[in-house]
Amino acid sequence: MSGIEFCFERKQDGFQLHAEATLPGIGVTALFGASGSGKTSLLRCIAGLDQAENGHLTVNGECWQDSSRGLFVPPHRRALGYVFQEAALFPHLRVRANLEYGWRRTPGRERKGNLNHICDILGIGELLQRYPSQLSGGEKQRVALGRALLNSPQLLLMDEPMAALDRPRKAEIMPYLERLHAEADIPILYVTHDLEELARIADHLVLIEQGRILKQGPLAEMFASIDLPIAKDENAGAIIQTRITRHDDGYHLTHLQFCGGEILVSRIERATGEPLNIRIHARDVSLALQPPGESSILNVVQAVVTDILDQGAGRIMVRLDAGGAPLLARITHKSQSRLGLQIGTAVYAQIKSVALSI
Repeated sequence: MSGIEFCFERKQDGFQLHAEATLPGIGVTALFGASGSGKTSLLRCIAGLDQAENGHLTVNGECWQDSSRGLFVPPHRRALGYVFQEAALFPHLRVRANLEYGWRRTPGRERKGNLNHICDILGIGELLQRYPSQLSGGEKQRVALGRALLNSPQLLLMDEPMAALDRPRKAEIMPYLERLHAEADIPILYVTHDLEELARIADHLVLIEQGRILKQGPLAEMFASIDLPIAKDENAGAIIQTRITRHDDGYHLTHLQFCGGEILVSRIERATGEPLNIRIHARDVSLALQPPGESSILNVVQAVVTDILDQGAGRIMVRLDAGGAPLLARITHKSQSRLGLQIGTAVYAQIKSVALSI
């Protein structure tokens, strides 16, 4: 049976974790919530680093904990990899030896992948003879991820692996995480509080609040739900699945096709035909009842209002359906009144190309 099923009840230092869910058995599931919401506590229970007083955990059909039967598989016997905020590499070992640490301890019949393939995915082949002290923060995290993968895990846990990195280092490691996402054949649980981060690599989203799972679902569906806490964030926006159709070298633009039409973005160095998820911020979508005239805004798509939510302080969040793709627009209460927007109203959504987050 594919999937991750768990139910944990744990009290510690005044905090109570009461989380129950069934998660996909493949792809990247992001655990998202504010600091102190219980993301790391949940991950540690899944890893077996903390033992819930009452708990049950099954990973792809294999039971790792069942309190009712007194069953608790210790962490070292769970087929998982764990990547922490800090790389925690062995400082006295070169990169190759760090990578081979788990590989050597995994029985041959249970080994998946190989060192060369992992090095290729993560771009660390040229680092093999260096010591951790000779690596940048991004390089250390890539090596830590490689070491976790060479443990041949059935499940990979990543606890805010980029939290300690500055913006340039995050930009450095993100393409490697995207490639891992595309090639991994195991479930990955990824803890983050960064909306931009999870928008790039996650398939499924779990919202955690005060030790409980508030809601979970496919990423695009969750991002487009205006009644969830993430819709109140300044960076709230919708995720749209597109495909690269062509590049316009003259204007340095890339054409993206989606179910609701076409979107232009600044040129992307990716091949024609590749799928690409893009995130459009709600604050960068304006609405009109008539087709706009000549304008510097290149992207205009037809849509229908499907939901409206008053967010207070004179702000309104509008959910749109653009040919089957969700869009969010944050406008003022006055704008809603002036346009007479209500559910079912047909509109033209104007999107700034420079505001697209890819």
